[in-house]
Order: sequence, then structure tokens, then C-alpha cells
Amino acid sequence: MRIAVPRGALMREALDLLDVLGIDTAEVRSNDRKLLFEESGLITMRPSDVPTYVESGAADIGITGKDVLAEHPERDVYELLDLGFGRCRMVFATVDGEDPAAEALRRLGSMRIATKYPNMASAYFEKTGRQVEIVEVKGSVELAPLTGMVHGIVDLTATGTTLRENGLVIREEISVATARLIANPVSYRVKAAEIDAVVEKLRGA
Repeated sequence: MRIAVPRGALMREALDLLDVLGIDTAEVRSNDRKLLFEESGLITMRPSDVPTYVESGAADIGITGKDVLAEHPERDVYELLDLGFGRCRMVFATVDGEDPAAEALRRLGSMRIATKYPNMASAYFEKTGRQVEIVEVKGSVELAPLTGMVHGIVDLTATGTTLRENGLVIREEISVATARLIANPVSYRVKAAEIDAVVEKLRGA
């Protein structure tokens, strides 16, 4: 069975869980550049790419954040288990002081929001009845309101420290995200017993 493992903030705890399954993760831990570990059946990648590899069948199962799954609901994968680690909050934030987004709504009837999560942001503001123009950014989203490009941001935060250091305050919490175990639908049918055994072991862990 091939497993997609997220690099970055989720990686250490993901590897700890794989150790529980009896998978040797030593080579992954000691090699920052290698991506495919055939002997242990592990592939490492950005968390946002995990559902793509799992959906395509390049990996049977994988670990990624709930934020990634929520942003890309079109991915045909099974969400099997909330793994409980990597807890973050998706939030709506603006510069400190008088809320520029609320002021824009009052004056213009719409506000400009920068985010790496355009689908989640659009759905949230639509649900709450607010008109928004979404500006998708790839880098440091905190910069956008500081330059006056947008009225606020929607972003993922663990502690809120980066927001505070850049003079931003959380106005609303949109959702909470944790790491999830996902599976390829075909793999889940063909290797049901093996994958179910993994789920039970991880649930116990």
C-alpha cells in the first residue's frame, strides 16, 4: 500500500502515526530532498497535493488537512478519520482598530478579501449574506490589507501570532481544521481489509 505523507507542519506527527503502524520512517526523517520512498511505500508532498495523488490512485491513502479538503470538495476521495493533530482555525481578519471591511460594506455594499482559499471564503460570505470580491494570493496573505489592496483576509492560523505581529485582528472564526486520513475509492474497495486495519490502529493511537 502506498501512502501520501504531507510535508511541512503536519509531517512530524504524520510520521509518528506511521511509526505506530510499524512503517519505518527513518529514511523520510533523515532526507529532506527525496520525495519517493519505495521500500516503505511513502510519497512526500505538499498537503495541498495529497488529495490529487490519492484521487488519481498514485497513493492508496494519504494524510492532509481538512482545510485542503474543504477548499477542493470536487476531489473524489473518501475521508476516513479525523486524526486530531495539526489543529488550525480558518479566520476572517482585518487591520486592528475600526473594521475596514464593515465600513466598505456600509459604503460600497461590497468588500475585497484576499485569501489562498477562494472557494471557502466565497462560500462563507455568501452564506452570511455579504457581497465580496475575492483576490486570490499565493504568498503572505497578511501583506494585502497592510498595503490597502483589500479590506480583509481569510486565512488559516494556528496561534494567531503572525496576524498579531502584522497588526491584524481576528474578526470571525470560519471553521476548525485538523489532519484527516483519506483514501482512494477504488483502493478502499480492493484493499478494504488492509485500509480498515490501518484506520482501527490509528483510531486506537
